[in-house]
Amino acid sequence: MTAQSRGSKRRILVGAAAGAAIIGVGAVVRSRRTRSSATFVAEPNPALSDPVHRPETISVTSADGHPIHVVAYGDPEAQPIVLSHGWTCSTAYWYPQINALADDFRVITYDQRGHGRTELGRNPLSTDLLADDLAAVLEATVTGDKKAVVVGHSMGGMSIMSWAGKYPEHVRAKARAVMLASTATDSLVAESTLIPLSQRLPTIPPPVGRVLLGWRSSVRVDMPATRRVIQYAAMAPGSTREEVAFCTRIVLDCHGRTRGGWGAALSMLDIRAALENLQVPTTVLVGTADRLTPQSHSRRISDVLDEAGHLQRLIRLPAIGHMSTVEAPGPVNDEIRRLARL
Repeated sequence: MTAQSRGSKRRILVGAAAGAAIIGVGAVVRSRRTRSSATFVAEPNPALSDPVHRPETISVTSADGHPIHVVAYGDPEAQPIVLSHGWTCSTAYWYPQINALADDFRVITYDQRGHGRTELGRNPLSTDLLADDLAAVLEATVTGDKKAVVVGHSMGGMSIMSWAGKYPEHVRAKARAVMLASTATDSLVAESTLIPLSQRLPTIPPPVGRVLLGWRSSVRVDMPATRRVIQYAAMAPGSTREEVAFCTRIVLDCHGRTRGGWGAALSMLDIRAALENLQVPTTVLVGTADRLTPQSHSRRISDVLDEAGHLQRLIRLPAIGHMSTVEAPGPVNDEIRRLARL
């Protein structure tokens, strides 16, 4: 094969990856100018409604001086539950948990950098920033002799593990227990099942993966098509119309610069060593239909935790996709309550 043909083939591969990014990871995003005109018609689901409890905004500053948007629901004296959301989401992602738990707990959640009401800032995006931001949130909200159940979904789970890796002395001081939902420590690109592969190409090449996860452009499409794309990438085929609409609204609110910046930063993720410091009871949860962080990730995480004696449970949710805490809030909320009683 000539150098010219190899170069042509590489351009085709990268171009295909760009298209896969649009189809595969919910990178199909409408222009912000057209977002306000979208309408969603679905059966009411109280779990996805705006919380009844009035949120309290808490001022938190991370280690580099960057402000983090934090909100809390429920009695300030109640046992704290801290929720860390995933890539392209926001505090709104946790409505099913806030609505179920805020009557009995102090439910605290925050916007990751570039998401929701937290600005992206100028510092290079990294797992160290995830660790610093979570450490600042816990320091500001989990006070006195209280300890929190710390729950992370997807990138939020990576935040917890990064925090344990960078701040091992804080783990037992701040956390009563942990839940890692639909997350991974490494091999995000290699083990994704978004794109069907062949025996000749069993894994996605790293350069293609960086394009896929780092895609920043916005593409205007009709909303039914966008919902189908996001459902394919991040949810199970059996997800309800309202669950898909709920997640679509949240994902579309994430700016392309944030999505691409964090996607690229996480494409080479490797925080396996941090699990050694997660020395509190930890539940690992995954949906069997998860394409973004398939079960292989959760099995590896649970194996390490089990060997160290810190695994509470490995929960597999049948026919549930990546947005597990929205698609199956009942089992998720029940497990959070159980961890809070430990």
